Amino acid sequence: MEAGALSNPVLRARRNLTDRIGEPLLRGLSGLAAALAVAALVGIAYEVIDLARPAISEFGIGFLTTNDWNPVSKDFGAAPFLYGTVVTSLIALVIAAPLSIAISIYLTELAPLRIRRPVATLIDMLAAIPTVILGLWGILVLGPFMRDTIQPALNDVLGFLPIFSGDPSAFSYLTAALILAIMATPIITSVTREVFETVPGDLKEASYALGATRWEMVRQVVLPYSRPGIVGATILGLGRAIGEAIAVAQVIGAAYTIHLSLFHTGGTLAAQIASQFQNSAGLQKASLAYLGLILLVFAVIVNVVARIIVQRGHIKDGPDVDVDAALTEAQAL
Repeated sequence: MEAGALSNPVLRARRNLTDRIGEPLLRGLSGLAAALAVAALVGIAYEVIDLARPAISEFGIGFLTTNDWNPVSKDFGAAPFLYGTVVTSLIALVIAAPLSIAISIYLTELAPLRIRRPVATLIDMLAAIPTVILGLWGILVLGPFMRDTIQPALNDVLGFLPIFSGDPSAFSYLTAALILAIMATPIITSVTREVFETVPGDLKEASYALGATRWEMVRQVVLPYSRPGIVGATILGLGRAIGEAIAVAQVIGAAYTIHLSLFHTGGTLAAQIASQFQNSAGLQKASLAYLGLILLVFAVIVNVVARIIVQRGHIKDGPDVDVDAALTEAQAL
């Protein structure tokens, strides 16, 4: 019947007309969507730069190294917020990345089928919790727990290190980092789990056939094959940690100087913007916009570096290379 329809001159002409219109229409709509995305990014960057121009003219590049924030004397600097952003994000990543990889391995390789979907759904739902709710939980539960239990224990054991010295506090870099770790974990887990599920089953079966245990199969096949995806997932989590504002502002306290101790209050780029921008004016607003520009550049650099790492990972650890390496290592057992 389809062949008969195609032999009909009227239907064939109509189909040819649809094809001629549909292809350029699809190309035009796709190109327009891409152009809108680029235009949005350029527009955001332009507005942030334009708003930050007075602060850029006043402080220049020295803004990055100035350890001061005084609206009365109009002295502003980004150093304490850069420090807080880097410290909290890296600690969150150190906690969230191994935890997420372990969860993904459990869900894809170890968990019984009847509990995989419920557990995966619950972990994904963790990403849907509003950040302000996580911040309130941090104020009411996590902060006091850190002050009364975790921080004293760390101080007793590792108090000789500057980062674990000082008086325990419910509002601190460490509390903010744990909140960020909770927020980054479902993102990294979701992406990593999907990456693990793309590992060819033939590779796993070949590893088992050559005598590998489950742990050796994971270490020699799943992890090497998934390395670029793991890096990408981790960078996504880092991006979430760098850009989070509300929850961090609720639990990190407020300090405009750099402190080595993780028990001390501090600030981050995003939290400072969120807490002060609405009530600011003049040079203070421009300085906050300057913080936003730094945050934007920071995010772009992180994503570019991530893409380079992932691209090199694909070139270096392509599927063929992973197959040979996995089988060679398994055969050597």
